[in-house]
Amino acid sequence: MSDNTTTGGPRQPGAPLYTDPLYDAPADPTVVEAPDGSWRMFYTQRRAYDDGPGVRWVHGTDIGVAGSTDGGLTWTYRGAVAGLDPHPGRNTLWAPEVVHAEGRYHMFLSHIRGVPSTWAGHPRTIRHLVSDDLEVWHDLGAVPLSSDRVIDACVHPLPDGGYRMWFKDEADGSTTWAADSPDLTAWSAARRVVGDPPHEGPNVFALGGWYWMVTDEWRGLGVHRSTDLSGWERQGLILDTPGRRPFDGANGQHADVVVGSEDDGAAEEVGWIFYFTHRPEPAGRHTDLQVATLRVVDGRLVCDRDGPTRLDLRRARRG
Repeated sequence: MSDNTTTGGPRQPGAPLYTDPLYDAPADPTVVEAPDGSWRMFYTQRRAYDDGPGVRWVHGTDIGVAGSTDGGLTWTYRGAVAGLDPHPGRNTLWAPEVVHAEGRYHMFLSHIRGVPSTWAGHPRTIRHLVSDDLEVWHDLGAVPLSSDRVIDACVHPLPDGGYRMWFKDEADGSTTWAADSPDLTAWSAARRVVGDPPHEGPNVFALGGWYWMVTDEWRGLGVHRSTDLSGWERQGLILDTPGRRPFDGANGQHADVVVGSEDDGAAEEVGWIFYFTHRPEPAGRHTDLQVATLRVVDGRLVCDRDGPTRLDLRRARRG
């Protein structure tokens, strides 16, 4: 469930926006409109209470999903998503990217075999799944990319047609690479597009006449700006200063952005950035999902995480 305190005014979301009711450690959210006009938030379902060795608590994870029928103000847990893993046994599912394109939903899902207790030494792939309803998913196999250490896909349409996928390549020092596709099925050779400092979780969106990429640098979100989705200019960090809202006192991590209008007929579009934060106890395992507003001011992307947010996903940009 979510804490929907509205002291900030109409359409002000609560803080935190959402916490997983089973394991208290949601991460890596992606937000998408469902066929009936409601909204779904898919996320990595980490387990804060797993007492296994090392970092087992972030492995062997399912993909959780929550739903909202009021434009994103409140979210209800809908369970773990079934049918995502084509391999037997318990494996690790991370960082879903879900987009609607080519007449259906596409999920690009980070996959690790087994339940490792360490970060390093385990191959990672990005698998492609499709669905007509966000309920039943069909696996189309692993996407051929730059190495066997790839995670955190993001997909955005290209201005002249086709699509580009950005992803983290851990084998290249945790940098962002990209590959192109005319139809989300056949993919070009991948190439590096954003290098140091190391990072993960690229997310790309258009706002205020620019394309933007935010990446998780584990000290806030790195911001990069582009005119054409090819050349990227680094701007700095957002969500790197602790916020004052409940459970928003840590760096923002691995975000997703939905662009829309705060009011009917508003000329200015804003971005609603969904991100996760760590609580200090126990041992930093508890996490929450938060939302804040992005604006473009004088060609720069700015985010006041303590400022008012008028969240209404029913006014999200479509197409």
